[in-house]
Amino acid sequence: MTPQIPTYLLAFELTLRPLVAAIALGLIWMGAARMEASAQTRYTTAGALSAALIAWLAIAQYLAVTNAYFAAGPTSPPTVLLGLLTPLIIAFAGVRLSESVARLVGAIPLPWIVAAQIYRVGGAIFLVLWADGRLPWQFALPAGIGDVSTGCFAVVVAARLAQKAGGARAAAYAWNLFGIADLVVAVTMGALTSPGLPHLLAFDAPNLLITSYPLVMVPTFAVPLALMLHGLVLSRLSREANSASRLALDAKPLA
Repeated sequence: MTPQIPTYLLAFELTLRPLVAAIALGLIWMGAARMEASAQTRYTTAGALSAALIAWLAIAQYLAVTNAYFAAGPTSPPTVLLGLLTPLIIAFAGVRLSESVARLVGAIPLPWIVAAQIYRVGGAIFLVLWADGRLPWQFALPAGIGDVSTGCFAVVVAARLAQKAGGARAAAYAWNLFGIADLVVAVTMGALTSPGLPHLLAFDAPNLLITSYPLVMVPTFAVPLALMLHGLVLSRLSREANSASRLALDAKPLA
């Protein structure tokens, strides 16, 4: 059964998608402006990453529009997971295998990486769709509330990091873990409430929209991007903690 897509959902996605892409592109070029390398290396790396991001967005939208991920029946495999995991694998490989890419993303200011996830407040659309009777509460409530909370606190945590306030790093760790947990819960509940092999909840009103365009752009673009940003934050926090520990050891006088 093909779900009826409300016009306000199409308008919402059409507005939010370019905004999210612009935020990601802004981070890329911010890192390029700060990385220690020749101008040619900086611009080439940023250009390649920008092209990859735009290509990913175009492919994700094409597959979404053609209903490549739509789960039609109880035996449908959770193909949307491929759309979620593939970008993560490619991004991880890019950072690990390319020194230029690693240096660029490492040059993006940490507060801006955190603040970028303000787009998660767009998760409020899940609550709107639930109130409209178009999404099951088992998915909409945890996903919507978790996303809005993560997006709002992203600004607070980013501001504390920029001010180097006391406890800012601990707050960043807590926010990061909460944001990741929110995504894991949302993806899990999305699978459990949608038609397909993992369907265990919401049989009376299955979650048809999450594998349909335009909402399927969330698990195939917005969620992988958020996980990438969370990964960058954790990596940066860990690296800075290790650097601080080494400096403390070097400064400690010998007995």
